[in-house]
Amino acid sequence: MSIRKIIQVLSLSFLFFSLPVMASAEADADALLEAAETHKTHNADDVAKELANPNTALASIVFKNQYKLYTGDLPDADDQNSAITLFQPVLPFPLESGSQIIFRPIIPITWNSPAGINFKNESGIADISFDLVYAPKAKNGWITALGIVSTLPTATNDALGKDKFTLGPDILFGRVTKEYVLGVHPSHQWDIAGSGDVGVSFSSVQLFALSLLGKGWVVGSDPTLTYDWKQDEWEIPINLIVSKTLIIGGRPWKFGTEINYFVDQNSDFGPKWMFSFNITPVIENGLAKLFQ
Repeated sequence: MSIRKIIQVLSLSFLFFSLPVMASAEADADALLEAAETHKTHNADDVAKELANPNTALASIVFKNQYKLYTGDLPDADDQNSAITLFQPVLPFPLESGSQIIFRPIIPITWNSPAGINFKNESGIADISFDLVYAPKAKNGWITALGIVSTLPTATNDALGKDKFTLGPDILFGRVTKEYVLGVHPSHQWDIAGSGDVGVSFSSVQLFALSLLGKGWVVGSDPTLTYDWKQDEWEIPINLIVSKTLIIGGRPWKFGTEINYFVDQNSDFGPKWMFSFNITPVIENGLAKLFQ
């Protein structure tokens, strides 16, 4: 069995076994969940604030259902679209010091995506990426994180991946208050191995400015700007996001929608619009107790 096939099997296994992580609660998550059952409106605000914090102590599973419309100079580029679901467990591991290790894999499930110069529709699981960071305990609302980001050549369809292992630094700096969350989250990835023909070197910067409106509502913007050093191309969206946190059956759920309008992209072919509907149930990270 090839290394790529082994990685695909492990990735699918992770996708399947991630759901039963809802086993036993961390201390911070327990307190919020218990309070949420007693005071649903008030504590929906607490949970909404915690989920807006990139260094959240709450474990969750994020489902991002994205629909993209494309543009470009290639023939028929303006007629293309894609549908992708991003499956993203967020797994914080608290340390005795109050700091955390946070693991966030992203598994892209592609329902349809145009590929090649003929824009043939392709489907499957694309390359899986993850970040693994150390997040020190917040001080006076200031948050930081430092770690690595990586992408694995797990695509089940050659058209959906680059056949490259990538690795690079991941940094976060921000501030969380009762009224807002602000910050910047830069990262960079280089290819370090793999059989793909095209080299990989790109930088990403996520900017976030979120307003906590109360009653579980959050409004703001968290665009991700990307620069491809190999192609000398920017991808820059204008982003608007709205979310509402609800307590359903004693469990917090965040429902959100976002719109991205891309003011810059690959001139031959790139995204013009992206619409996303996001569902995030809070879970209990049973794995966390293995590290305590």
